Amino acid sequence: MSSKYSPIIHGYFRSSCSWRVRIAFALKGIAFDQVPVNLIKDGGQQFTEQYKGLNPMQQVPAVQIDGIMLSQSLAVIQYIEETRTGHRLLPADPKKRAQVRMISDFIASGIQPVQNLYVLQKMGAEKVQWAHHFIQRGFEALEPILKETAGKYCVGDEISMADICLVPQVYNAERFKVDVDQFPTIKRLNQTLLKVDAFKESHPSCQLDTPAEICT
Repeated sequence: MSSKYSPIIHGYFRSSCSWRVRIAFALKGIAFDQVPVNLIKDGGQQFTEQYKGLNPMQQVPAVQIDGIMLSQSLAVIQYIEETRTGHRLLPADPKKRAQVRMISDFIASGIQPVQNLYVLQKMGAEKVQWAHHFIQRGFEALEPILKETAGKYCVGDEISMADICLVPQVYNAERFKVDVDQFPTIKRLNQTLLKVDAFKESHPSCQLDTPAEICT
């Protein structure tokens, strides 16, 4: 149950970055409150002066936690890893920890930014082809990496920050009609992770008034 001391996620239900933070909090068992920031309504609520005061980059999420404001999803995830007990999001082994960070950055810096909403709006009529191209290209590089690092999950047999990044990116891939069947390791990992409560309950469909079947 959340309280007046709970972290607050200012985010958008379908934002990859917001979803990463929701998953991480759920895995850690951290109660939190949400303030919706609709990226489409009213020309984009992230562009208001009020929201700019929370995150000058005018992106989601912005997370109020422990008396500070954090943006950038990986920074938030690593902060709660360093300050909260519960499920470990970074492996103890330094080699595996480096692999987790590599995969996370690969997705969060190498694939997702070129198909986020702000970029797509600039692309106009070419937005779907643009997003499809860069996700396809990214997955072609990510698949052999995961083939080497994966066990049950992205790196070995423990859910980590890499898995938190992977699932929202696969969701985006499917939205932009990328054939995930081409990438058997990515597909297997995603299907496995979507059976985990923290991933199901934080799914974009479960943030709406009429949850999809995946939430139950």
